[in-house]
Order: sequence, then C-alpha cells, then structure tokens
Amino acid sequence: MADRKPIESWLTDMDGVLIHEGVPIPGADAFVKKLRESGRPFLVLTNNSIYTARDLHARLNRMGLEVPVENIWTSALATAQFLSDQRPGGSAYVIGEAGLTTALHDIGYILTDHDPDFVILGETRTYSFEALTRAVRLINDGARFIATNPDNVGPSTEGDLPATGSVAALITAATRKKPYFVGKPNPLMMRAGLNAIGAHSETSAMIGDRMDTDVLAGLEAGMRTFLVLSGVTQPDDVDRYPFRPSQVVDSIADLVDLV
Repeated sequence: MADRKPIESWLTDMDGVLIHEGVPIPGADAFVKKLRESGRPFLVLTNNSIYTARDLHARLNRMGLEVPVENIWTSALATAQFLSDQRPGGSAYVIGEAGLTTALHDIGYILTDHDPDFVILGETRTYSFEALTRAVRLINDGARFIATNPDNVGPSTEGDLPATGSVAALITAATRKKPYFVGKPNPLMMRAGLNAIGAHSETSAMIGDRMDTDVLAGLEAGMRTFLVLSGVTQPDDVDRYPFRPSQVVDSIADLVDLV
C-alpha cells in the first residue's frame, strides 16, 4: 500500500477527546493552540445538537480552549446543511433545543406543526409525551423523518440519559418509519464538515474516542483515524470491531507533535 499523504487538516470529536465532564483533558489546550498557530484547517465536532456553535465556543473558552465559532461543527449544523441541499426553504416540526432550531432558522426553514415537510428529532433534556405524539401523527400523515444523530444514550453527572437514538426508536415503533440519521457515524457529516473548511479526505485525519461513531465515520469518509483512550472506548474494545483505526493513542497529548 502506498504511503498516505501528510495530514493537512484535522477533525476532532469534543467530548472524550478534548474535554471530559466539563474539564479539559491534559494536552487539549496544547493541541488546539498548535492547530491555530499552524494555520491548518480544523473542526471540533459533536453529535450533540443542543448547543449552538457560539454556545460551545463560550463553553470551551471558559475551559481555556480557544476554538473559533467557525471551527465548530455540530450534528444540528450538518442537519441544516443537508436539508438546505435537499429541500431549500422547507418546513419542519422540530423536537430539540436552540442548537437545532437556530441552525434551521439560519437556512430559512419555517418551524411549524402544520403539514411540515419534515419531522426533525434532536437532543433535548425535556422530551415531552405531547411533542412525541405530535411527531408520530405528522410522520403518519406523510412528513419525512430526520434525526440529528443515532446516539442512544448521553452522559450526565448522574449517569446515562436516553438520547436521540433511543427516542427515535420509540417513534419508529409507533410509525414503522425509520429516520435518516445525519450525524456520526454517517460520513455525510464528515464530508460536509470537510467541505466547510475546504479540506480533502485524503489529507485529513479524524480523532475520536468511540469506535462505533468517530472511527467508523472517519474511515467511511476516507480519512486517517486516531482513537484516543481518554473517553468511551477502552483498549480491550478495539479488537471486537471488524475495522481498526489507523492508530490508537492514550490521549490527545500524544498527537500534538503531529500537527
């Protein structure tokens, strides 16, 4: 196999790679600082659709990680980009938070519960029975079903929380309609992100802490992949998958010198 071309752009997951439970992972500040100083294109990604890029910028900044707004890519932004390409100026019934509704407003979408083109499911801490019932009925009436990401659970200080994938399964059971998931591991999210920063997969790398989303998405998008062991996936988990990352490292600190 021919040698890979040098890495010219970087995509990295946020939770489990740069931060963990609201605290920066050692080496994250040095990695981000070196990226910015190098001038190389980069994106910080998250499947979480709750927050806007501006919210996440402020959150990371408070932790000492200076990531510009334009270098943050969420499943909500990827979903909005997908819908803008597929059906410009459409309408949607949305279950989600400001990260998702703001992204849809920004592409000119109308948010409505009256005959929408799409039902869009995102992350929220307050899933309501009424909202889910409305979503089920709209899908049964012909609205197309989109979900920002397939994650079944999300982290909290008290333990796991049901997330978009779990709630999507509930809606699917009620409607017999499966959603189109935009976020990782769908390589669409990665390719749209690469396009946003003018990067090419052949010279890009993806850093993540999950084999089933980050590594898989990077692999299917044609990028080099780095698995860090500072998050979800542990060393014994790697061989359980039928695919492997390009390299496994302990943490983001081990990748600073590659930038």
